[in-house]
Amino acid sequence: MGVARYLKPLAWASLVANAVLVVTGGAVRLTASGLGCPTWPHCTKGNLTPRANLDVHSVIEFSNRMLTFVLVIIAVATVVAAWRSRRRDVFWISVWILLGIPAQAVIGGISVLTDLNPWVVSVHLVASMAIIGLAVLLLWRCYAGRPPAARGPIVVLAWTTFVAGWLVLYAGTVVTGAGPHAGDADSPRNGLSILQVSQLHADLVCLFIGLTLGLLIASYALPAFAPARTAAWVLLAVEASQATIGWVQYFTHVPIVLVMFHMLGAALISAAMTWALLATREPVMRPPAAQRPASGRLG
Repeated sequence: MGVARYLKPLAWASLVANAVLVVTGGAVRLTASGLGCPTWPHCTKGNLTPRANLDVHSVIEFSNRMLTFVLVIIAVATVVAAWRSRRRDVFWISVWILLGIPAQAVIGGISVLTDLNPWVVSVHLVASMAIIGLAVLLLWRCYAGRPPAARGPIVVLAWTTFVAGWLVLYAGTVVTGAGPHAGDADSPRNGLSILQVSQLHADLVCLFIGLTLGLLIASYALPAFAPARTAAWVLLAVEASQATIGWVQYFTHVPIVLVMFHMLGAALISAAMTWALLATREPVMRPPAAQRPASGRLG
């Protein structure tokens, strides 16, 4: 097996590291450090590091940039392990994760060069969420292989829930772009009403939770989809936590600590809704006890 035996730990490392990137990116926004390094790919004009303009904001932004190299190292190691495993499916997922990291960094660079245009910053965060989803897909393939895809109304419901989750995540970035934590004290906002976009975000959250409840009920009603129950429960729990934090932060004027937890929750939402979709679309059923091969005895 050699390097291939490290595939699962590396897949977990990829998931965790990309979630950490979301949180550190949130720290950049919340400390108004988005332009701590005012250019890209250099930090300051002619310097890769912030030594010419060293302050707390440049250190925070530069540290977040350096985390990208950690992600690349993990991603390259994952590609090598996937290649050595001789599994084409996991290999190509790992390649897409690797390619997504520099793409996400380039989008981040464009956001800096456009003085933190809120619409570009939104795409920057969405790219990280997509990589987290790919990391969950990689883990699913590592543990479950590639079971036959299921069909039927519950699978359609799972896809609808997944799409609603992405609408919630993107709406959250629009709310941020309209509010006080857009990345820098002088960075532009998107010009939308914070009250109206927050209401839209809340409405989408209600839809998302309602669809998840439907998915959970369906998993109990249809025994063939029992493997999806745990994933649906986890997704519902994360949604409830996120909704609670979202409401509290809104009515307490978005304190930094709560927004940080909300950013972490967004990463968990991306992971949990991907898991719920996979567990519904590709349910892995254990054979009944009577059909399992007997161990240690004949006849």
